[in-house]
Amino acid sequence: MAGDSFGTLFRFTSFGESHGPAIGCVVEGVPPGIPLTAADLQHDLDRRKPGQSRFTTQRREDDAAEILSGVYEGVTTGTPIAVLIRNTDQRSKDYSDIAQRFRPGHADYTYWVKYGVRDPRGGGRSSARETAVRVAAGAIARKVLTSVLGRPLTIRAAVVEMGGLAIERANWDWLSVDANPFFSPDAAMVAPWEALLDGVRRDGSSVGAVVEVEAEGVPPGLGEPVYDRLDADLAKALMSINAVKGVEIGAGFEAARLRGESNADEMVPNGLGGVRFTSNNAGGVLGGISTGQTIIARLAVKPTSSIMIPRQSVDTQGRPVDVVTKGRHDPCVGIRAVPVAEAMVAVVLADHLLRFRGQCGLPVGL
Repeated sequence: MAGDSFGTLFRFTSFGESHGPAIGCVVEGVPPGIPLTAADLQHDLDRRKPGQSRFTTQRREDDAAEILSGVYEGVTTGTPIAVLIRNTDQRSKDYSDIAQRFRPGHADYTYWVKYGVRDPRGGGRSSARETAVRVAAGAIARKVLTSVLGRPLTIRAAVVEMGGLAIERANWDWLSVDANPFFSPDAAMVAPWEALLDGVRRDGSSVGAVVEVEAEGVPPGLGEPVYDRLDADLAKALMSINAVKGVEIGAGFEAARLRGESNADEMVPNGLGGVRFTSNNAGGVLGGISTGQTIIARLAVKPTSSIMIPRQSVDTQGRPVDVVTKGRHDPCVGIRAVPVAEAMVAVVLADHLLRFRGQCGLPVGL
C-alpha cells in the first residue's frame, strides 16, 4: 500500500501488525558516515513502550530494536536501514469476541469495508503498536539533523490537557516532563490526572488528551511552497498518528479570534544584521517556510475506542450487537503519543533539511 511510506528524501516505510511476529521499518535517504547503533534508538523507544505505569496498557513489550541493514561498524552506509522490533506479549484470544464485530470509534469497520478482511487482534495494522517504528525512524532522523546541522536540535513534547483538565502554563517546567508518568510539564497536575485515570480505568472507559510539541533551533528556510509547506507536512505527519483528530500550528484556532495587529508577529533588528520576532503566533512557520523561531504544534488525541462499557454496533453480517472490548488498553492513549509526536516532527525536519541542502546548500547562518 502506498500509504505505508512517509517522506521524500528522508523516507521510511513501516510494516507489521500488533499481534504479528514483529513490526519494523525501512529508512531511506540517510547520508553515509553517521554514527548509529541500536542503543541510539532505544532511549525514545523506552519512553513510548507500554506497561511502564498503571496508567497505560499492561501489555509488556521490551521494544528492543534490531538494526538489520544500512549500518557497518557503527556508521551508516547510505543504503536503506532496516529496523525490526519483535512482538513478545500478544494475547490474541482477548479479541475473539469481536472478531466479527466492529468497535464503535475504531478502524475495524473501515478496514473491513476497504479490504473485505481485517486482522481483529489488537487492531492489526491500525493498532497504535505501529507507532513504535515511527519512534525508531524518528531517532534516526535526529541523528541526521545533528550530523547535517553540526549541532543538535531540541525536539520535545508534553501532555498539556487530559480529560478536559488542562495544565497551568505558568507552572511549565520541561524538567518535570520525564519525572512523571504523564509527561506533564506542570507537576501540580500529576495528582489530579492520577485521580482522573484511576476513575476512568475503574469505569472501563477512556479519555482524550492534547499534546504540545516544539522544535527549537530549527534554521530558517526549511519548507517547499506551495504544496509541500513545512507546516502542511508537519500537520500531515502528526495527523497520521493513531487517534489524532486535530492539529494546530502556533496560535492555531485561537488565531481566528485575534485581530490582525495582534496576530502579526512583529520583527525588529537583532543587532547582528538579522531580525528578531517579538511573538510567535505563526508557530515558527510563515508561508510554509521556517522562520528560525521555535516550531510549536498541538495535537488532539481522542479517547481510546477499546472500552469495557457496552456500545451499540453491528457485526460483519449487518446485525445489531453490543460491543465490549476485553484485554489490556490505555485509558488515555495520548500519554504515549508524546515520543511519537517528537519522532514525526524529527522525520519532517530531517526530510526538509535534506531537501534544502540539495537545493541551496546549508541553511543561512550555518
